[in-house]
Amino acid sequence: MQEADIAIIGGGPGGYVCAIRAAQLGLRTIVIEKDRMGGECLNYGCIPSKALITAVKLYDKIRNAQKLGIKVTGVEVDMQIMQAWKKNVVETFVSGVEQLCKGYGAKIIKGEAELVAKDRIRVTNKDQVEEISTEKLVIATGSIPLELPFMRFDHRSIIDSRDSLELTEVPKRFLVVGGGAIGLEIASLYQKLGSQVTIVELTEQLLPGTDPEVVRIVQRNLERKGVKIYLKSKVVYAEKTPYSVKVTVQTPEGNVEVETDKILLSIGRRPNTDKLNLGQLGILTDQKGYILVNKQMSTSVEGVYAIGDVTGPPMLAHKASKQGIVAAEAAAGLPASADWKVIPDATFSEPEVANVGMTEATAQVKGFAAAKARFPFAALGRSLTAGETEGFVKLVYDQNTKLLLGAQIVGSSASDLISEVSLAIEMGASVEDLAMTIHPHPTLPEGIMEAAEIASGKPIHQLRIGQR
Repeated sequence: MQEADIAIIGGGPGGYVCAIRAAQLGLRTIVIEKDRMGGECLNYGCIPSKALITAVKLYDKIRNAQKLGIKVTGVEVDMQIMQAWKKNVVETFVSGVEQLCKGYGAKIIKGEAELVAKDRIRVTNKDQVEEISTEKLVIATGSIPLELPFMRFDHRSIIDSRDSLELTEVPKRFLVVGGGAIGLEIASLYQKLGSQVTIVELTEQLLPGTDPEVVRIVQRNLERKGVKIYLKSKVVYAEKTPYSVKVTVQTPEGNVEVETDKILLSIGRRPNTDKLNLGQLGILTDQKGYILVNKQMSTSVEGVYAIGDVTGPPMLAHKASKQGIVAAEAAAGLPASADWKVIPDATFSEPEVANVGMTEATAQVKGFAAAKARFPFAALGRSLTAGETEGFVKLVYDQNTKLLLGAQIVGSSASDLISEVSLAIEMGASVEDLAMTIHPHPTLPEGIMEAAEIASGKPIHQLRIGQR
């Protein structure tokens, strides 16, 4: 029997951050991970996908560099070498996480965890079983991908996002079922590599919940590059053949037959809590199985906390990490609370999409005198010099107070730009505050300043309405 002040089940971006913070606070800390430290994000999601996306984006830039006066011949992709490079990136990160945990005194135990009681965990690793007695418990077991009843993962022709990042050959035909963030990132990746890509999305737009004006830029770009997109559609039948999979797609115009080499099922995820005996321990969940928590990340059972994907959307690594810090500090008796105003998100599609706070529509619903200010990348010096002029910055604000409420960015480096607006909202900034902040020239963040100047009624690089 091992004893701990706090035990964390799951070593992902929520769990390992929680473990580090708990150990920093002097708690005897154990983190239990059945696979690899860093969890789904580091090993099979965020990091490997961005490594491949970065490599393939460079390949695409080189192929299209002729317009800049750079002629290149014979450029090609070696998927074996690219996968090895990606693996090295991941291994470096995993090693760093393990060293940090151990360096701060958090003990790592490998194995699958089962909750025997709120203060006792059974860990099984192959034929070895051990138990841990703990004062406080944090559940950080993440989520797993959903399947369709008639289309289960075989991890060969019907694959999940993890499988899609391990391919050593580029499929000639690639079908993506689900047009959310993961689906679009992988679709963009394989389109650049030469796959004939088809996307099937159940709702009326890609990236459901995202500002439609933003989504139109992404959809137009994909279609221009040959991607076939079916909206308000669903796969209703799938049949495997020795060399392909034949599916029937139900669309508003009727059924369509699609033959493909690989199918990426990316229709959502569910909480990974099947083996935790939540009901027996009295840990309350909602109708979808997500664990209910308060602002201290406490569950309905005293001394038990939950963080990350198991607490529900948005399923984001950075949200899980912040929740992990709150849980560790609350468990240590500090007055910690999840008091952030907004959580930004980013999709590494082509072009990138990033959001934070409210859209104009949600701001109106919440009673604000909502307005928007939009500045195109095509009017930015840095975008023009980089040859990446697609997209825009949109700021949402209250017309009466000029308080900044949200932002939507689509275009090059949108994932990097969104943090400035996130900070501004957290600080209670107005659009005038952003407009008056000097930004270096020529840079992409100037787009945020320019949009803020428009919102303030003082545009410089855009004519006022009526003066066009």
